[in-house]
Amino acid sequence: MRTFKLILLLVILGFIGVIVGSSWFTVRHLPMRSDPTAFSIPPGSSLRSAAQIIETAGIDLPAWQLELLGRVLGRSAKIKAGSYEVEGGLTALALLDKLTRGDVTQGEIVLVEGKTFRQFRAALNEHPGLAHDSLKLSDAQLLMHVGAKERHPEGLFFPDTYLFDKGSSDLDVYRRAYRAMQSRLATAWGGRESTLPLKTPYELLILASIVEKETGTPADRPQIAAVFVNRLRRSMLLQTDPTVIYGLGPAFDGNLRKTDLLTDTPWNTYTRPGLPPTPIAMPGLASLQAAAKPPPSDMLYFVARGDGSSEFSASLDEHNSAVAKYQKQ
Repeated sequence: MRTFKLILLLVILGFIGVIVGSSWFTVRHLPMRSDPTAFSIPPGSSLRSAAQIIETAGIDLPAWQLELLGRVLGRSAKIKAGSYEVEGGLTALALLDKLTRGDVTQGEIVLVEGKTFRQFRAALNEHPGLAHDSLKLSDAQLLMHVGAKERHPEGLFFPDTYLFDKGSSDLDVYRRAYRAMQSRLATAWGGRESTLPLKTPYELLILASIVEKETGTPADRPQIAAVFVNRLRRSMLLQTDPTVIYGLGPAFDGNLRKTDLLTDTPWNTYTRPGLPPTPIAMPGLASLQAAAKPPPSDMLYFVARGDGSSEFSASLDEHNSAVAKYQKQ
């Protein structure tokens, strides 16, 4: 009888010890090798593999303890993938809460309307929060990785603000931006004006990029689109400076000269009829919509007033007068 009581007492004391020990490890502050400590949980990770990643990252919490805590609390299947950053003073319970909430650290990058693909790549390459998996890829290889069928990258990526888990691949941002442009371009093409002198969505993208680069004041965007559509309908040269500048590439020094306008490149719309072969920048949604549904207009020319806005004209005589007024002063 005494032996039985002794065994029972030991069992009870052991049970109490487990409870006390479990409570202690769930509320103690976890020592860390560095403060803060960052780690990433890949998609599809189990609680066990996540706990091992966390322990390897330098957080003093044995993987089996975090796994046990998750299973006891019924959260073993609720771990969310992503990039995490934790600071000193964290407890095992707080860490588990963070993992099951998906309280990930995020970075962001802003892709601005009117920027070129070269500028877009430079911005992604320089962003410290991304893994630069595209760094050694050519433009053609990059397009293959994002699933693009086009052969030239210009204009294919939608300008927007993109959030991402820190440490994630820059290729993920490229894919999202490409798919976003494909979606918005398809919507614009589907709602286009029925007599638009364009044959494909890609031609709409080219026209929208020109509208984007020529627009100084948002209110002028629809009329600028109308001018270019009217000129295409009349088989007139587009004669737009941004296409010439794009064709000059890195050689352009910021000063557009008359000799540049006469220098033939595939993008020179002073020397070649119709649209250039590719977009010249990343157009935003407003430019896509303006190019797809320009307002009724008889305007064929416009000139910058010097304040960001444009003066529109229906005849060459009116245009020459506007040029004399605003640009030859």
